[in-house]
Amino acid sequence: MKIEAVELLRVRMPLVSPFRTSFGTQTHRDVLLVRAHTAGAEGWAECVALSDPLYSSEYASAAHRVIADHLVPRLFAAGDVTAALVAPALEPVRGHRMAKAAVETAVLDAQLKAAGVALRDHLGATQARVVSGVSVGIHDSIPQLLEGVAGYLEAGYARIKLKIEPGWDVAPVAAVRERFGDDILLQVDANSAYTRADARHLRKLDRYDLLLIEQPLDEEDVAGHAELARLLDTPICLDESIVSARAAYEAIRTGACSIVNIKPGRVGGYLEARRVHDVCAAAGVPVWAGGMLETGIGRAANLALAALPNFTLPSDISASDRYYAQDLTEPFRLSDGAIDVPTGPGIGVAPIPEILQDLLVDKELVRP
Repeated sequence: MKIEAVELLRVRMPLVSPFRTSFGTQTHRDVLLVRAHTAGAEGWAECVALSDPLYSSEYASAAHRVIADHLVPRLFAAGDVTAALVAPALEPVRGHRMAKAAVETAVLDAQLKAAGVALRDHLGATQARVVSGVSVGIHDSIPQLLEGVAGYLEAGYARIKLKIEPGWDVAPVAAVRERFGDDILLQVDANSAYTRADARHLRKLDRYDLLLIEQPLDEEDVAGHAELARLLDTPICLDESIVSARAAYEAIRTGACSIVNIKPGRVGGYLEARRVHDVCAAAGVPVWAGGMLETGIGRAANLALAALPNFTLPSDISASDRYYAQDLTEPFRLSDGAIDVPTGPGIGVAPIPEILQDLLVDKELVRP
C-alpha cells in the first residue's frame, strides 16, 4: 500500500468537567489526529500525547512536528508499506512512541479498511463487549468525590479507579469503602506521585481490599516497585514503566508488578500492545486497558485491543459522555457495565465531518 499523503489535524475538545491527577488538571484535550491517504482507503488515528509533557515526555505539539518532519518522510521513503513495516521504518527515530503509534495506526486503519477487515479480528479479539470501569480524578473535597462516585455507579460502571497523591489517598479510599461497601471493585492510581520512602504509608491502603495500586513510584524505578511489591498486600500494576513488550517481560521477571496496564500509545502502537498482551498472558499476568481521555477515534481502537482474551480486568474505556458532551464520532454508550466493540472495517469509526470542522483548530497536509 502506497501512502499518498498524511494529514495532521489539531482539535480542541472541551471536557465536561475538569480532570485532576497528581501531575495536573485538564479542562480540555488538545487532540492531534492523523489521517493517512491511500488509493484504497483513508486511515484515521489519534495521538494520545497530552498538551504538556507531564504524563510523559511527549506532548501534542512536539508529536505534530516529529510526525511531519521525521516520521512521515521516512514513511514516504519506504515506498509500499504495510502496518507491520511501519515500526521498522521509523525505528531510527529514537523514542516518540505516541507519535509513532499514531502513524502506524493510521496506516493500519487504511490497510484494514481496504481489505474489509475489522481491527478486532486482525488483533485476535475474543470478546464482543468490553467491561468498563471509570477513572475518577482528585476532587476538592471528599463529599464531592462521593457524589461523583455515586453517579458513576448509578450509570453502571463496573469498577471505580481513584486518582491519588500524597495528602489525597487513604482518607478518600476509606470514605469510598465506607459509603459504598466492600462489594464494589476499587483500585487507585498514583501516576508516579510517591517514592520508596512512602512504603509504610502506602501499606495503609492494604486494609481496603483494592484490586491494585497503579504506578506508585517513578516510571524508571522498576527496582523500587519490586521492593514495594514485597511489602504490600495490594497488587502493584505498572503503567508508565511499561513502554514495550521487553519492558513488560523485565518488570514481571523481577517481580515489579503482578498486573499490567496496556496503553497502545505508550508502547508504540497496537501491534506492540498485542505483543505486551501476549507476554503477560504467557506469564499468567492479567492486563487491562488504560485510557488517555481519547475521543471516539482512539476509543474505538482501544476497544478492539481490550477484547483480547487476557484483558480480564475492567478497562478505563468509558462511554463518550464521561469526558465529552460531543464526541468526534458517533458516541460510545455504556450498557450493563460494558461497551460494544466496533465490528466495521479498520477501527470501525470515522469523525463526523461537521463536528470535526467545528472543533478544528489547525491542519497540515504532508506530501512526498
